[in-house]
Amino acid sequence: MHLLLIVAAFLCSGTVEARKVRGISSSYKRFYRERKSFLCIDGSKMIPFEQVNDDYCDCADGSDEPGTSACPRGRFYCTNLGFRPHYIPSSRVNDGVCDCCDASDEYNSHTRCQNTCWNLGQKERAYVEGQMRTLDEGLRLKQRLIEEGVLLWREKQAQLRELQQAAEDLQVKLEEHRRRKHEADQLKEQTIKSLEVGKDGFRPQNTSVTSLFQLLDNNKDGSISVDEVKAKVVLVHDEKRVLSEDEALVLLGGGREMDLTKFRHTLWDILTRGDNVKIKDGAPGGPANEDPHLKEADRAAEWEATSLRKVEEAYETVNMEISDLQKKLDIDYGTDWEFLFLSGQCYKLQVYEYNYTLCPFNQVTQKSTTGTEVSLGMWGMWAGPPKNHYSQMVYENGEPCWQGGSRTTTVTLTCGTETGLRSAKEPSKCQYIMDFQTPVACQPVLKQRGVHSEL
Repeated sequence: MHLLLIVAAFLCSGTVEARKVRGISSSYKRFYRERKSFLCIDGSKMIPFEQVNDDYCDCADGSDEPGTSACPRGRFYCTNLGFRPHYIPSSRVNDGVCDCCDASDEYNSHTRCQNTCWNLGQKERAYVEGQMRTLDEGLRLKQRLIEEGVLLWREKQAQLRELQQAAEDLQVKLEEHRRRKHEADQLKEQTIKSLEVGKDGFRPQNTSVTSLFQLLDNNKDGSISVDEVKAKVVLVHDEKRVLSEDEALVLLGGGREMDLTKFRHTLWDILTRGDNVKIKDGAPGGPANEDPHLKEADRAAEWEATSLRKVEEAYETVNMEISDLQKKLDIDYGTDWEFLFLSGQCYKLQVYEYNYTLCPFNQVTQKSTTGTEVSLGMWGMWAGPPKNHYSQMVYENGEPCWQGGSRTTTVTLTCGTETGLRSAKEPSKCQYIMDFQTPVACQPVLKQRGVHSEL
């Protein structure tokens, strides 16, 4: 009889102990050792130990009821052997919903919960193993891209030096061509002056009577008419005005026509003096245009002008290439230039009716099915946290929104074995976020999520 009472007392004490420690992690069990009194963990109150887990909240921090739902601030610890342990609000204890995968939160309810911790643990371990394989492959690819980035950086530096040397050589050529063009223009000007009398006439020794008569005799009938004089002779001080009929008759000595003999003794002298009238500038076949020295000087001047234009264009092109290359080299491509391979590349993604295009270090655009393209931002800066500075890009100053302000896009870089745009969203008006996957975003250390291996 006494033996039965002892066994019964032992079983009852075991039951109480199990009830009292329910919902407690191993790190907190030291606070719940069997004793006469229990001190609330926040130190606010001392209660009899019998009141722990008695389904009545005595402590403000809920520490006296870890295994019941009595305290609004209480927490119940799911051990979840084989999976991740975690806390749930004590209000969920015995509420008919299985929150702990080991079913420990529904110990006194009518709900029958299956222990799914082993299956969940397996899935999570498989996921982590997959992530680790991805990380290993990503780091391998990243190393290769780093090596390619270093080579590409050196190539661009060499290209910049070559362009700068070419610019210096073209500068020398430019100065030489400018000098030669100036000399050719001076020679042409001197040649023209040598053909002039005063300001506008022609020197008799360089222009024959016959050649000037033939210039005026447009129809080549052996005589100069009133109409032919009006067509090729102008006033010195009013070149734009056409001579009147009377003025042309005066120059022809009162007659309507004039032969070579009469021309030699009358109009020839008037034209060569250049006092009042002259041959119209640029008249086809004119003495100045027919002069071989002037033609040669004009050809030389035109040749030098063309050559100078070509050298100027080449010099301008080289300087533009230098400027563009320097801008690209001024961008931060990572500590080992690992992001340099992204420069000049563009990545596309379709989300519903929109096509998004990300061109790293350049711009982000959105194109609708109607063909309308909108700028979502131009390259701004790296914006990741100090420990992972190159994990986030910001593109700003895109097209203005109808409510004011300009569109901006934040691009988060994630580790992966391939490079591509994975998602694009607009969580708030004209503020876009993108997920961009690439091996160069992989970090050497990836903290594994807490998974129990106590099996």
